[in-house]
Amino acid sequence: MRVSEFDFDLPENLIALHPAEPRDSARLLLVDPKAGLKDLHIPDLLWLLRDGDVLVVNDTRVLPAELRGTRIRGENRAGVSFNLHKRVDAHTWRAFARPAKKLALLDTLELGNGGSDALKAHVSGKGDTGEVTLEFELGGAQLDEAIKAHGAMPLPPYIGAKRDVEERDLVDYQTVYAANDGAVAAPTAGLHFTESLLQQLSDKGVTVERVTLHVGAGTFLPMKVDDTEDHVMHAEWGELTQATVERINAKRAAGGRVIAVGTTSLRLLETASRATGTLQPFIGDTDIFITPGFRFATVDALMTNFHLPKSTLFMLVSAFAGLDVMKNAYAHAIQEGYRFYSYGDSSLLLRAQTSE
Repeated sequence: MRVSEFDFDLPENLIALHPAEPRDSARLLLVDPKAGLKDLHIPDLLWLLRDGDVLVVNDTRVLPAELRGTRIRGENRAGVSFNLHKRVDAHTWRAFARPAKKLALLDTLELGNGGSDALKAHVSGKGDTGEVTLEFELGGAQLDEAIKAHGAMPLPPYIGAKRDVEERDLVDYQTVYAANDGAVAAPTAGLHFTESLLQQLSDKGVTVERVTLHVGAGTFLPMKVDDTEDHVMHAEWGELTQATVERINAKRAAGGRVIAVGTTSLRLLETASRATGTLQPFIGDTDIFITPGFRFATVDALMTNFHLPKSTLFMLVSAFAGLDVMKNAYAHAIQEGYRFYSYGDSSLLLRAQTSE
C-alpha cells in the first residue's frame, strides 16, 4: 500500500507534553467498527471489560537510555549523543547517534557525567540512518546500573523537541507494572493504569497477564519509503512464557476476550501465533510489520494511544479496525480535542470482522 494513504493533518497543540493527572483520568475513545465511536474515560474500562476477559500488558521497564558525552580521537574531542535502542549482548548496544557523521569505527567514547566515573565505550559498527554499534567496557547488570546513573529518560522526539527532560518523567514515562529492564521507549498505552484500577479490574474477574517486549527507539523512526512493502522494521526482543500461554488459551476457550494493552503487546501475541494460528510460547526477536490485510489470530481488542501520521503504528491500528474506520476515528479525535501520542489520551479498538 502507498504510505500516503495513512496520512492525516494533526494540529500541533494536540501533542501532549505531559500525561493526564491522575494517569487514569485520561480520555478513552471506544472504536467499534460495527457500532461506531463513543467518547469515554479510562475508568470506563470497568464496564467495557467483563468477567473472563484477559488484559495483556507489557512489563518491560524503560532504561534512561539517552546518553551524552564526548568522542575522543587522538587529541580531538567532539560532543555526541546517543539513544540506545537494542541490546545485542551483555556489553553491546545498537544506538542512534547524533551527529553520526562525527563518528568512525573504533572511536573512543566517554559518556555521562564525565570524570573518573564516565561510562566508557567504543564504536564497533556503523549502519544506516545514523545507527551505530557501541561496545561498553562494563557488561550485564553493571552496565544497566551505569546506564541508569548516567542516562536521561529517552522522551519521544515530538516531546523532546518542545521541552527538556524533567525529573517527573522518571515516573511518568514508566508503567506501574514495569519490571524487566530493557526498553528505550515506553509501552505508552499502559501509562494510563494505576494500581487501584488494575485491582478493580481484577476484582471484576478480568485477568491481567504479563508479557515482555523491549520497545526500541526504532518505533519513532519516520518511514522513508513510498510503499509499505519496501519498509524494513527494526527487530525488538520479546518473551511469552508457556505458563502465560496456557492461561490465556484457557480463558479464550472459556469465551473470554484477549485485550492487548498497547501495540507492543499485540505485536508479540500475534508473532507468537503466526506459526500455527494459535498462541504458542515465544522468546527472541520479532520484526513483525502489520498492515491492512493482516490476519489476526489472538487479539480481540486493542487499547492504544493515538499515533503519528504515516507511522507503522497507525498502519497497525488500521489493519486491526479498518483503514476507513480509523481515519474517521482520528478525525473525530482531532475535532473533539483528544491529546495525541505518548503522553496523550487512549482508545479501545474492537477488531474488525474482516480481520478474522
